[in-house]
Amino acid sequence: MNDRTFRLLELHQKLDALLARARARRVPDPLEIARLRWRKQQLRGRLARLLYPPAAAAMSL
Repeated sequence: MNDRTFRLLELHQKLDALLARARARRVPDPLEIARLRWRKQQLRGRLARLLYPPAAAAMSL
């Protein structure tokens, strides 16, 4: 695992903690929760592209 992947995984964990904290509030802010979920989804896509390259690119290696 390289440094970039490790940093992205750390950021994913931090976003998960922020999302849990936002949901646990007495009056959760739906816009903040949506924004955090969107950021986490984008980050998950970046991680997937790093960890699992497309099959065509993997075949040429």
